[in-house]
Amino acid sequence: MKKQTVRLAVLASALSFAVLGGAAWAAPAEPTVAEPTNSNTPPGTQDNFDPTYNVCRGVDPRCYHPWVDDREDKVLLYTRTAGPRHANIQPALASGLDPVLSGTQNVVQRAIVAWMKEVGVTVHWTEDVNTLAGQLGPSSNYKAVIFASTSRDTLWKHGTAVDPNQAKNTTTGAHLDAAKTALRQFMRAGGGFVGIHNAFGTEYNWPYYEGLLGNANYYDHGQFQAGTVEIVASDSSTDGLPKRFAFRDEWYNLVPYPTNVKFLATVDEDTLATKRTTHPGHGDFHPVAWCQYYDGGRSWVTTLGHDAQAFTDGSSFPSQQEFKKLIVNGILSAMGKIPFCT
Repeated sequence: MKKQTVRLAVLASALSFAVLGGAAWAAPAEPTVAEPTNSNTPPGTQDNFDPTYNVCRGVDPRCYHPWVDDREDKVLLYTRTAGPRHANIQPALASGLDPVLSGTQNVVQRAIVAWMKEVGVTVHWTEDVNTLAGQLGPSSNYKAVIFASTSRDTLWKHGTAVDPNQAKNTTTGAHLDAAKTALRQFMRAGGGFVGIHNAFGTEYNWPYYEGLLGNANYYDHGQFQAGTVEIVASDSSTDGLPKRFAFRDEWYNLVPYPTNVKFLATVDEDTLATKRTTHPGHGDFHPVAWCQYYDGGRSWVTTLGHDAQAFTDGSSFPSQQEFKKLIVNGILSAMGKIPFCT
């Protein structure tokens, strides 16, 4: 009974935008033209303004802001690490756009390129912070950017701040926050964001990014182990998935804990051999995927994706095809190719 009560309470919180004044409320469709994001005309988007992150945030599509109307069916994949690096994105890539990928490694990069090609979406990739800033700049027509197991201060132009000669150079040294600005403006213009696995171990000290993750951030994880993923909501990104499926991961614990999001999937903690028994273990309701509108754009994120075999078609990894479907549909939804977070 206690477990069921906790689940219902969390799910009710996730659907808090669906009730207004005690009456059933149907969310409007996403705006098709740019409108003020702080309108208080009832029921205006100011109803969803988050004072913590100073943005319109949540599951209400009125937070969407389509400034750019000529986006193409392409996404940008970013895997730069400024700290620990997962084996499934090794080795580090050369600078520029679309550097050479290893024939047998760079498993995540090659998988996402191939998976999205199957559904008619072009993927460009980079680990160059300058290239990211340029690609997401004011004229960007990407539909989404994907952060896959990035880490730490991935958007910082390392080395520049301590080099006086570079700092004086307006071409290479100015605007150390150019990538942060570009990402923020990309979202404000109606872009999509997809965060996979250690995207949660990224930009710890930038509140805007924490909000982009759903008011959530990585705290720790237990051992890499088997568990059962549960789909907890009907959504375009979970269509066709079984209610429960086996998987293996590190099952990230999060602090802060996501709020004002639509929870899509959880891990059944009773299926884990070893559970975190002290703070911040999440107890009965442990989310692993969710979505939200954020500062004008769409954000779809999952903590899953630690192992290379999960990204390897034909592998014996449990529910590899289900994981592939979740990732592909999550990206398509963040792009707006299929309904988002409905």
